[in-house]
Amino acid sequence: MLTKKQLDLLEFISKRVARDGVPPSFEEMKDALDLRSKSGIHRLISALEERGFIRRLAHRARAIEIVKLPETLAAKQPGFTPVVIDGDLPDVPPPPNAQSVEAIHAMELPLMGRIAAGVPIESINDVPPSVAVPGAMLSGNGRHYALEVKGDSMIEAGINDGDVVVIRETSSADNGDIVVAQVEGYEATLKRYKRKGESIILEAANPAYEPRILPVGAVKVQGRLVGLIRTY
Repeated sequence: MLTKKQLDLLEFISKRVARDGVPPSFEEMKDALDLRSKSGIHRLISALEERGFIRRLAHRARAIEIVKLPETLAAKQPGFTPVVIDGDLPDVPPPPNAQSVEAIHAMELPLMGRIAAGVPIESINDVPPSVAVPGAMLSGNGRHYALEVKGDSMIEAGINDGDVVVIRETSSADNGDIVVAQVEGYEATLKRYKRKGESIILEAANPAYEPRILPVGAVKVQGRLVGLIRTY
């Protein structure tokens, strides 16, 4: 038997996997269940794993796999019937808010190298290759560039190792923004930015990493996150 909270969490994970193809983050689980901290989510997930309803996969971000569902939930899951499309189907309306293929355009952005989501590893390269990015992903009129993420410190913000992040170049940031921060003039890292008095807090989205607290003069914002590209 599962408790109500365990059942609610299992249902939430199952629905999100069915909708998005990936489980929700711990922060999203916490908010969905109206819990005060993520430690409660960790306990619920451990209980579901012990009872054989889910399985956690090592060394992968958001690596939660649904193994089985109780009958009460399985009966709620909507079925899916694939449709084979053969030729034109003029009578089948497109999904709401669908965008035509002709309206989608891509832009080439410089891929400036790797950015650390974990321990800082290297600064931006001088001579970059490029990557194609959907034009709708670019915000404002500023210069944009792309970076490959290395590390797992931002996984609860939905940013995984190997993702490519799209950055709008700026030297300023608001509290809560995810930014490219250059630390002490040479190392670059991707973190959530907060300013408190004369200190800058670079905060990870992974409880395994402690926030870095640095003097204002030691941190230079080089851009703000505006998009993400993932290859499966």
